Amino acid sequence: MEWLTHWLDWHAIAADVRQHFWIYLSLPFVSAIIGYVTKVVAIRMMFQPIEFIGLKAPYLGWQGIIPRNAAKMAGISVDLMTSQLISVREVFTRLDPDRVARELEPALIDAMDRITRDVAERFQPGLWSTLPEFVRRRIVQRVQGDLPGMVAGIMRDIHTHIEELFDLKTMVVGNLVRDKKLLNRIFWETGRQEFKFFGTAGFYFGFGIGIVQMICWVIWKQPWMLPAFGLFVGFASDWLALQMLFRPLRPRRVLGLTVQGLFLRRQQEVAHDYGNLIADQILTPDKVWEAVLKGPLSDRLFELLQHHVKLAVDEQAGAARPLVAMLIGSRKYADMKVAVAESLMRELPHALQSINHYAEDAMDIRNTLIRKMQALSPEQFEGMLRPVFKEDEWVLITVGAVLGFLVGELQVFLMVH
Repeated sequence: MEWLTHWLDWHAIAADVRQHFWIYLSLPFVSAIIGYVTKVVAIRMMFQPIEFIGLKAPYLGWQGIIPRNAAKMAGISVDLMTSQLISVREVFTRLDPDRVARELEPALIDAMDRITRDVAERFQPGLWSTLPEFVRRRIVQRVQGDLPGMVAGIMRDIHTHIEELFDLKTMVVGNLVRDKKLLNRIFWETGRQEFKFFGTAGFYFGFGIGIVQMICWVIWKQPWMLPAFGLFVGFASDWLALQMLFRPLRPRRVLGLTVQGLFLRRQQEVAHDYGNLIADQILTPDKVWEAVLKGPLSDRLFELLQHHVKLAVDEQAGAARPLVAMLIGSRKYADMKVAVAESLMRELPHALQSINHYAEDAMDIRNTLIRKMQALSPEQFEGMLRPVFKEDEWVLITVGAVLGFLVGELQVFLMVH
């Protein structure tokens, strides 16, 4: 140790420390702040801003990683949802066709009264008004009486062909791409504890490294040290915090303690939050009906509905069908059946509101998601949040390192001057 004692003037160092005590003491705290701020900035960069701010050419600006990759991020969520958590067929088969028919009956009875009158008047003007009231009433009553059976039959066909009528992925991705705030909310609520830890961990990691930084500066006072340490704090604390979030995947005994990635340890809690959010904001009966009735596969539903309406109208006409076709013309008779189907399709969105409460209870999407998510393996569960960090992860770490470096340069300027 003689060479070290000879090399270092301990008396001079001690005098320097006494003279600049508060400045040296500030170094660990400044380093801690660097660690914290770089993490907060990194997290903000994941979610904000919703839309691009800056000049796209040259690319001088920023858009939150999640909003910028909205389609991809939404696809990741839906792929997990459809492959591991929920089956469209399983959910729809929980709807009892006869119960649906009973629930819809009051709303559709009024609708069919209007549809019958409007279609009759459109295709044979004046005929409906000339019919005796009791005849018109009998026609409407017969149509309304056959309605529950037709609705139940439609529901059974929907059960059988649901994958051809409802595209869950397109529905969810479309909603999330349009509503980027909701997409942000899904990932934020899924990992809110982890994001808070990310910033806190940056503070403590930075403080620990700052103590080493302080000792090195007291001894050697090399100008490159502070920016180098700042860069290292910004970079290393990001990497270490990420490791603590997701590793180890499974519980492991280390020095008598059970350790596991912080996100993975919260699987049961996250499952509840995620299930509630998806059931309340995305897979609601309203949005499901809208996707079925107006989505990219709605033409297939109309074909199915038209098939049932044609059978019902032909059955209503019964033995008089040839006479009816002769009176108004075969082409008009066929067009009339299409018109009934179109009118019924327009009435369905309003009518379906009356079964929302039953549908929510019967499909039980909330509890299905919670139960299935709680049963995911650690590898599958990691996939819920890890993609958020992986997407442009190098950008986040680089920004943290650059910010740390710049603060280090500022420290040098203050220390030297």
